[in-house]
Amino acid sequence: MGSSLVIEDLKTWGPGRGWSRIDLSDAEAYCRKLATTQYENFPVVTLLLPKRLRQHFYNVYAFCRWADDLGDESGSVAQGRALLDWWQLELDRCYQGEVSHPVFVALLPTIRHFGLQKSLFDDLISAFVQDQSVTRYETFVQLEDYCRRSANPVGRIVLALCDRLNRENAVLSDRICTGLQLANFWQDVARDYEIGRIYLPKEDRDQFGVSDRMMELRRSTPEFRALLRFEVERARGFLLAGQPLVGKMPGRLKFDIDLFVRGGLMILRAIERIDYQVWERRPVIRKSQFLWETVCSVPRVLLSW
Repeated sequence: MGSSLVIEDLKTWGPGRGWSRIDLSDAEAYCRKLATTQYENFPVVTLLLPKRLRQHFYNVYAFCRWADDLGDESGSVAQGRALLDWWQLELDRCYQGEVSHPVFVALLPTIRHFGLQKSLFDDLISAFVQDQSVTRYETFVQLEDYCRRSANPVGRIVLALCDRLNRENAVLSDRICTGLQLANFWQDVARDYEIGRIYLPKEDRDQFGVSDRMMELRRSTPEFRALLRFEVERARGFLLAGQPLVGKMPGRLKFDIDLFVRGGLMILRAIERIDYQVWERRPVIRKSQFLWETVCSVPRVLLSW
């Protein structure tokens, strides 16, 4: 089994453990700890986010972290699928007002306060379930549909928390979230391959002459680097297409959305800095780089006011 906090916590909060109900303050503290101790490219919540929204962001993150790790870190496809089915049942119970797991104890008030649609959480779980059986993508259209369920619901939830969910903003948010998901895929080509997954669409690999055998060799050949350059530019296009959302957000929330976009662009630049050689080393974002982007975000956002 994996070593994530979620997998460790299955011993206490997993199915069939017969746990006693946790109170709201302890449940919120659990979600907050999970969100602030897990590794991410950039923080889930920054100090620029209004304090009144921070716990709600932590609660949503905790739901996503559990779903993601149950699928990826459980040790086997069968176990991952069983745990995700259990997580879906816990979500169903939550929307019926029956909660006992700390994540859902904390999440239920967030759902009710902001009127969050269940379908957004259903879509997220469906994407993680898909990961248990679909390990290759023939076309980019298929991959984009996966992003529609694995990433875009998070952006729409964020918009709802910020009271800015409408059709126009949702479209822009979807572009940002798809761009972020793609950037993470291209950052983690080697890691995903190790667990049997290839997110690079076959039609693109064929276009650039990257065969299955070349993927097996795990070498950043000229053909592979040309392929990844193409995918990086595609991801950048999505992020930049969604950037107008920054100007549509209220007050300090502009900074956080701007940093989401900038975080994705930072991942892409990190890939470019190593000349797309992601088989040999994983491109990473240093904390100092993110802090610099935070400073640079201030004049950019002020200009949008």
